[in-house]
Amino acid sequence: MNQDNERTSLTDPPSEGVDTDRVRRMYDDHTDLFARIWGENLHFGYWGSGVADTSVAEATDRMTDELLTRLPCSPQEHVLDVGCGVGLPALRLARSRRVRVTGVSISVPQVSRARANAEESGLSDDVTFRYGDAMELPFADDTFDAAWALESLHHTSDRTRALREIGRVVRPGGALAVADFVLTGPVYGRERDTVEAFRAGGGVRSLGTIEDYVDDLRRAGLDVVETLDVSIQARPSLTRHAEFFRNERHRLVPHMGEREVDRMIRTLERLGDMPQAGYVLLSARVP
Repeated sequence: MNQDNERTSLTDPPSEGVDTDRVRRMYDDHTDLFARIWGENLHFGYWGSGVADTSVAEATDRMTDELLTRLPCSPQEHVLDVGCGVGLPALRLARSRRVRVTGVSISVPQVSRARANAEESGLSDDVTFRYGDAMELPFADDTFDAAWALESLHHTSDRTRALREIGRVVRPGGALAVADFVLTGPVYGRERDTVEAFRAGGGVRSLGTIEDYVDDLRRAGLDVVETLDVSIQARPSLTRHAEFFRNERHRLVPHMGEREVDRMIRTLERLGDMPQAGYVLLSARVP
């Protein structure tokens, strides 16, 4: 068989249908459970040389900090967090830079939990959260001074459109920082099947190479400032996820079912062994 026919098309939707409602339900139904298992930073970590000695909390905070260094903003400026999860990165951003942050999520339970975290942290005056879809942001033009999207834009069906929306609501000259999944090379056969399973299970609708991401930024009218491949530093998150989910299988099965839990663990283990499983940090500016 021609191997080219077995290659994943990076621009096609997942072979198992994934739409906005499915992504929303995933977060509505499982955010609390995943947060108890992985922690409230619902994103990958940045792992240095001492992977075994680094906790998930330390690694995920470090990934947040890596994105922070790529987001120029000044005290009292207003920053948009696109896909805010339960709010910990936004709170870290507000403390570090003394900025105001508005976070949006398509999951109402996530928004509620993020608001509670802001209240508990004493930052609810400066950090607010609301329902919002990256494809149609509920803000006027030029509302924000900067924006970031930490591992959220892969959920959009049209990443260029989402980036264009971010560019619309950020003032000219404002910065954008992005962290997200990518593939660093072609995948075939079982590797293709593994990527498809990851996309279906994780609601990953947009997945491509770093070059694809750069093209999307430019098509959205944004000026690309920097791209940094941190695949090596992020990839241990996959094996850590697999370990955590295997150890907590008894808690996951009642919510997700044996077949789905076992498929998720197997997918994460295989993906963690794939050099094509990549992660990128990007920074851009609104012209």
